[in-house]
Amino acid sequence: MRTYGLPGRRFGGSGRYGDRGQVTVEFLGMTPTILVTLVVLWQLVLVGYTFTLAGNAADEAVRAATAAGPGARQGACQDAGRDKLPGAWEGGAGVDCSTANGYVTADVRLEVPILFPGTVGFPFTVHGHAGAVEEEEDDD
Repeated sequence: MRTYGLPGRRFGGSGRYGDRGQVTVEFLGMTPTILVTLVVLWQLVLVGYTFTLAGNAADEAVRAATAAGPGARQGACQDAGRDKLPGAWEGGAGVDCSTANGYVTADVRLEVPILFPGTVGFPFTVHGHAGAVEEEEDDD
């Protein structure tokens, strides 16, 4: 029979120390789960950031292409599409620009890095697309 609350009596467990260390053991058991969760969340942040970069690079590329002359449009578009990308994403970036019927489009492809930008990327790419109407030239 166990009596609780009396002086000299311990709650739960047997032996001198009872349940001491239980929290430490439970935390050590949960540590891999916590770490995996943090890694997955970080990877999702990188995927979202890559989508943002691809969209922004496509917008910048189209903006530069509409302002450039007809002969320099392709080069200006590709240069502007790569210019705003951080170095880790710049290497694997693909920028395609096209003009048809007074409309300029830019498609940007970026590789999603695995855990650390600048290292190995996933085998799939993120696409960004933008389009704008060509600016009219002044005939002055």
